[in-house]
Amino acid sequence: MKYFKFLIPLLVVACSSDKVILLPEVQQAHVHEVLDVSPAYLFYDSTAVNGVELNRKNLIISTNWLVNVDKRLTLKQLIPEIQFLQNKKRGSELHKNEDAKNYYSCNDTRIKNLGFIEFTDVYYHLKDSVASTKKAFNDLKTSSINLQIESLKLIKLADSEQTRNLQKLVSDLQTDSLFKSKPVVLHLSESLTFQDYISLKSALISVTSEDLIVDNNEFIY
Repeated sequence: MKYFKFLIPLLVVACSSDKVILLPEVQQAHVHEVLDVSPAYLFYDSTAVNGVELNRKNLIISTNWLVNVDKRLTLKQLIPEIQFLQNKKRGSELHKNEDAKNYYSCNDTRIKNLGFIEFTDVYYHLKDSVASTKKAFNDLKTSSINLQIESLKLIKLADSEQTRNLQKLVSDLQTDSLFKSKPVVLHLSESLTFQDYISLKSALISVTSEDLIVDNNEFIY
């Protein structure tokens, strides 16, 4: 059984490789210990066609997956690879473990240690996936609050021109009753970096409660 709890620098080096991953940084990761794991690596590679290289040789279906992603990758580069990994696990019947989770690795700067953000039940919808995206969006459109995230400085409600930054969003989520009436759905610009995405997810986790629900469907535009 592998056990991940150790001090980590700003870099993660893949086993048997001289390639380096720059992990995203957060102030609080909320999860710091994960048992029975196997890793995957998503490298930033400027020479690759899509700018990304996936190494998944050591993944075991029945374990918790730690997905180490370079913070420079954009959602456009990253999400198709994440969907590929998710589908492998969700579609597998051999050695399937219903309790096994998926986590993104990050550097928790508050404690200078490795942290994890779970994404097991997140369903990503790409703008190219027309049928599934339209169905999911139409199911949620009238029963949710839709947030458009262009960047961490440009966040707005789908039907409004008023923008807010991430800090203001967190404050509004905690104090504005509007956000407690319906689930919040994220619509994320494909140009967002993984660093920005993880910063957003970490901030949302910190304020999520029984009264404030962030939907598991996330739309990439």
